[in-house]
Amino acid sequence: MTATQERPADVQAEIGRDRRRKEDQRLITGRTRWTDNLQLNGMLHLAMVRSPFPHATITNIETSAAKDTTNVVAVLTGKDFGEELGVCINAWPITPDQKTPAHSPMPADRVAFAGEIVAVVVARTAAEARDAAELVEVDYEELPAALELKAAAAADENGGAIAHPDLGTNKSALWVFDSGEAGTGGDVEEAIASARTDGIVIEREYRQQRLIPAFMEPRSVVVDPTGEQLTMWSATQIPHILRFALAATTGVPESKIRVIAPDVGGGFGGKLQATPEEWITWAVARRLGKPVKYTETRSESLISAHHGRDQWQKLTLAAQKDGTVTGLKVELLADLGAYVALVGGGVPVLGAFMFNSIYKFPAYHFACQTVLTNKTWTDAYRGAGRPEATFAIERIMDELAVEVGVDPLEVREKNWIKHEEFPFTTVAGLEYDTGNYEAATERAKEMFGYDDLRAEQKRRREANDPVQLGIGISTFTEMCGLAPSRVLGSLDYGAGGWESATIRMLATGKVEVVTGSSAHGQGHETAWSQIVADRLGVAFEDIEVLHGDTQVSAKGLDTYGSRSLTVGGEALVRAADKVIEKARPVAAHMLEASVDDLEFTGGRFSVRGTDQGVAIGEIATAVFAAHDLPDGMEPSLDSEATYDPVNFSFPHGTHLCAIEVDTETGALKIRKYVCCDDIGTIINPLIVAGQIHGGLVQGIAQALWEEAVYDENGTLVSGSFVDYLLPTAADTINFDIDHTTSPSTTNTLGTKGVGEAGTIASTPAVVNAVVDAIRHFGVTDIQMPCTPERVWKAVNGGTHGGTEDTEGAAMPHFDEAEPGNSSTEGAGA
Repeated sequence: MTATQERPADVQAEIGRDRRRKEDQRLITGRTRWTDNLQLNGMLHLAMVRSPFPHATITNIETSAAKDTTNVVAVLTGKDFGEELGVCINAWPITPDQKTPAHSPMPADRVAFAGEIVAVVVARTAAEARDAAELVEVDYEELPAALELKAAAAADENGGAIAHPDLGTNKSALWVFDSGEAGTGGDVEEAIASARTDGIVIEREYRQQRLIPAFMEPRSVVVDPTGEQLTMWSATQIPHILRFALAATTGVPESKIRVIAPDVGGGFGGKLQATPEEWITWAVARRLGKPVKYTETRSESLISAHHGRDQWQKLTLAAQKDGTVTGLKVELLADLGAYVALVGGGVPVLGAFMFNSIYKFPAYHFACQTVLTNKTWTDAYRGAGRPEATFAIERIMDELAVEVGVDPLEVREKNWIKHEEFPFTTVAGLEYDTGNYEAATERAKEMFGYDDLRAEQKRRREANDPVQLGIGISTFTEMCGLAPSRVLGSLDYGAGGWESATIRMLATGKVEVVTGSSAHGQGHETAWSQIVADRLGVAFEDIEVLHGDTQVSAKGLDTYGSRSLTVGGEALVRAADKVIEKARPVAAHMLEASVDDLEFTGGRFSVRGTDQGVAIGEIATAVFAAHDLPDGMEPSLDSEATYDPVNFSFPHGTHLCAIEVDTETGALKIRKYVCCDDIGTIINPLIVAGQIHGGLVQGIAQALWEEAVYDENGTLVSGSFVDYLLPTAADTINFDIDHTTSPSTTNTLGTKGVGEAGTIASTPAVVNAVVDAIRHFGVTDIQMPCTPERVWKAVNGGTHGGTEDTEGAAMPHFDEAEPGNSSTEGAGA
């Protein structure tokens, strides 16, 4: 007998079952393992001295007063460090000629954004370090700062400020995709020219405001240099990538580096980074030979952890008179901030493949100019390029419906890929494997009461009700499960897209699962247990999931881009199948039967046509004892699999929002929000609901509340939660969610990603609803966030039809594209 629980055949399958998360008991009872909770003997604490200026030369740093303070061990500046400090890396140079400024974790001579670190104080306690940091005096000579995106992009032509004078330009890289040149579609200029003659051309410019990830747990890092290895604990999404980056930039062999991501309190892409604070903590610990901790304050997090979004988008859509789309041209300006972050330049490139969305555009052209400014650097934020693309295409599809004079859903249905057309190769060159946009939309309309709400909207408009009703639509898809490695390589991405998993069958029949994906709130320990329980037929409770430690999980590429389930989950399945195949000859030997006569179901091998059988847990015990194994059999069932996908996964859905707008005050109230998402096979509906609800709130927050704002001096004026508006439960409503299912054909389980779906789809649904409510006032757009003030001004004609260009400049010329003004053209228009 073994200590394991054999699962009876009639027990409910784990996949598809609501399971409360294994992790939650520890998390909600205060037994968490946050990095900041760590206490090591003799540990020192750091405080960072940061620049108040966005661009300045450092002329002198006076540290004597801080050094003389009680319990201060050291005060170090950039000049005190040599190569031991390393550099912050860019892993995705999107073009061979990309302009990439050198990024020292602590510059010695010049700062490039307000919040950049210029010195570090080391003390016995964190409070003493922070107090001493106030005594460090830094003399600066201010330099002209490039702050506004459009102005920075045009600085070459108009002599404006240059963020990095040694580069001589603010333009980092121009990345272009053209369907005609790629052979995936026609010539977009021909499509636009034809539509100007006998069709419809719509040109719109949209603003993606700058956002801050605002994860729950501030970043924290501890480094212990006292053992055989240097160990770093960090609140990171990417322990494996972090380990590689440290080795690559500091000269310490990977074998001497251990990185641990313990409990991590959220990330949303904001902890997908190799940060200056990690490199500085590493360097100080090595120099002093003592454990060192740094934990940022919330204000430091908001000002210096990387930001997201920040784009100007110009779209030109060509269509026939009946609304059939014929071409799409996209021109982007993307603000990188002061440096090209880990994958920052590649974020808008991900969006390049999604502007065509679910629609059958025959011709497509995309051009993105990335731009350096003297603001906090930008990088991935939940959705990473896909929300930006979905917002723009869903906004302009509403404009097309208005021009044609039909319901917005009708123009979408006219142009989307029909379910019988899958697999479908898009104009951007991707192959969508499965989907059913008709089914998801029909279910969403049913849940929403679409026709009734349209009728109510008509009544309110006819009655000139001061509170108008708007209905917003977003029919989206996304590419997620960041992979395959060959595709990433073709885009010059610096890493692969594979993932690794190991399954260890213990002597008691229990199971250890080691995964290269690193959870920070997604529920991996629970979902992975469900997958393995079903695959091996062992009890859910008998499975332990290990992750986030490069010593335990030696191989992995971590967690981002909704890749954990579709890539890491498939690696688990393949490792489990290897366990079964290793166990098969042992089972045959134990049952004195032929391997060919065995069946494996419900965790048992049985001889076909008999009641003879043996559980996989019993086999694990027998293999451990190794007393009577088949000749030549290795005494281990442990198995590893590394999976590199052949394609992305493509979840999709239809989101509908009803919003009430008080035209006298600009006040907004979400009345109803429903969504029907197709995410393939669902492992745990409870976890999925949590992911979608959380994603919806983040996407709605971009539409209505959140914005990182800089003043004319380059100071972040939304540097606390007083000014950076995050929604609370009181600001939102109950969401109605449902699912249709078209399983993916690119992985065994049929799964698709879900972690970013709510964020991607909800922003355009909400903004479309706001504009729809007040379109009869001549409003065609409102710049996000749609605050009551902006809505009121739009209703009263204060922003020229609702479009508010806070930078007051036109989109600059793209070298390979003709610029144009925002307009709508068509036959009779």
